Amino acid sequence: MSIDYENNKPVIEMKDIIKEFSGVRALSGITFDLYKGEIHCLVGENGAGKSTLMKVLSGAYKPDGGSIVVGEKSYKTLDPNLSQELGINIVYQENDLVPTMNVVENIFVGSEKTKRFGFVDFKAMFQETEAEMKDLGIDIDLNKTIENLSVAEQQFVKILKAISTHPKILIMDEPTSMFNVEDAGKVLALAQTIAARGISIIYISHFLNEVVQIADRITVIRDGAVVSTYSNEKKDIPLETITRDMVGRPVDMFYTKEEHEIGDVMFEVKGLKLTKDSPEISFNVRKGEILGFSGMVGSGRTEIIRAVSGADRRYAGDIYLHGKKLDIHNPADGIDAGIAHITEDRQKLGLMLGGSVLENTTIVGLRNKIKGFFINVKKEPPLIEGIIKDLNVKTPSVMQEVKYLSGGNQQKVVLGKWLFADQEVYIFDEPTRGIDVNAKVEFYKQMSNLTKQGKCIIMISSDMPELISMSDRVLVVRNGEITGELQKDEITEEEIIKRALGVNKS
Repeated sequence: MSIDYENNKPVIEMKDIIKEFSGVRALSGITFDLYKGEIHCLVGENGAGKSTLMKVLSGAYKPDGGSIVVGEKSYKTLDPNLSQELGINIVYQENDLVPTMNVVENIFVGSEKTKRFGFVDFKAMFQETEAEMKDLGIDIDLNKTIENLSVAEQQFVKILKAISTHPKILIMDEPTSMFNVEDAGKVLALAQTIAARGISIIYISHFLNEVVQIADRITVIRDGAVVSTYSNEKKDIPLETITRDMVGRPVDMFYTKEEHEIGDVMFEVKGLKLTKDSPEISFNVRKGEILGFSGMVGSGRTEIIRAVSGADRRYAGDIYLHGKKLDIHNPADGIDAGIAHITEDRQKLGLMLGGSVLENTTIVGLRNKIKGFFINVKKEPPLIEGIIKDLNVKTPSVMQEVKYLSGGNQQKVVLGKWLFADQEVYIFDEPTRGIDVNAKVEFYKQMSNLTKQGKCIIMISSDMPELISMSDRVLVVRNGEITGELQKDEITEEEIIKRALGVNKS
């Protein structure tokens, strides 16, 4: 929809917002506004201050300076209750759902619909949710508990939950970070549908193609300050311009993997069955090779890999490393066998949020670095300084609790943990989800370094440019079965999608 900026006032103005953590300034006087029915995209590197600014707006953080104008009233600070009363709702990048509740219970928790005498009206809640899903083109089993949904399905639930409160302003923080191409398109259409209802959207994303596609305006922040704001009425802002503003210098949009020799088969899976009735799965990975796994959300990619690493039990099948059969029944067995598993859900499965950067980085590999029964903590920091520097983790110190780091920096700590452990097989499940353009390049360099060291990598990714540019081979999964293997020039977006959708099978 066309936004009349000249004759209307913003629904929200954030003026000269300042926020500090432990003496480090995260926001340096940011000014940002939003108009009715507008999609205003906010972009910047990890740690630039995007999520911090939104947490100030949602009332999660108290600013150290500045003001927030909502309508005709100015506030020095908001709290979560006041923010919701003003019609502000946020769909966080990380999961905030109750795992043991079903979809409808999560959407209405705390605001349940009731019948006479205060009894919960489950039928009304189900009907309202079904109607909303139909309008938005979302298909989820409402009776499933959150813990039994895929990460992408959980994200749809979070969006439905936010819309159920009928907000005036909706903040969407990396809403497509765990989606494949098809489902990401649904989210973009969903955002435009919501904006057409007159709801104002602040949209945070590292996927610049989708930002240019849906934004009415784009604001770039770097190091806690606004660098530029662009009108995007014609949807024609060059990606190179945005990228240069984000990082302060030109950055290639795609990473070209360094070529090197690939050796013999190093890791092999034979006759893997997840359940009694599931199809058999067999594949191998060669020394120095990156084997990509592709498929639509729910195809079974992650489930296959979790069974291989020991994160989930398998019904049948054998796993070999260097020709030796491995005895893997749980994650500890996988670690002992030399398998690193960088999971897609970093907060739930990859980190101890209350632990420091140091503790999280050394937790797996420390026993192999320091000998003896007692550990001298003074010896630990030097062991990880090189890794923290190479990954460019933005943290005041290695003693900082990881829960206070940005999502991208948390992901770097997860990678650092496994680099420190020095495993032989590296499994990356959506490795750059929530990572900015510049940080992606750092991740890719680390992956290339691992292959040059003779490690092998299995990579699950919904990011097509990433999958195509980084993979030596790609296996396509559909309904828990490998439906195709692509090599070299065969690895194209068209071929991957055809096999993922079952258009043609090889």
